Amino acid sequence: MGKSFKVRVVETFAALITSAFGLVAALAWNETIKTAVGLVFTAEDGIWGLLVYAIIVTLIAVIATILIAWQADKLKGNEE
Repeated sequence: MGKSFKVRVVETFAALITSAFGLVAALAWNETIKTAVGLVFTAEDGIWGLLVYAIIVTLIAVIATILIAWQADKLKGNEE
């Protein structure tokens, strides 16, 4: 029948806790980046500050995604 119910509950619980910590870390970085951009751009620069913030977050997301995918492939033995 495969994995026992207890093992599946523990695996699911571990995934949920890991996701929750990831969300907390993302929110912390969100505030940090917003504050850093706010130090550089004044309130009058509103749209430019938001644009820079969006670009920074997008670049971080793309780089992190590429690195994670590369590491996953490496662990699977699919590295070119």
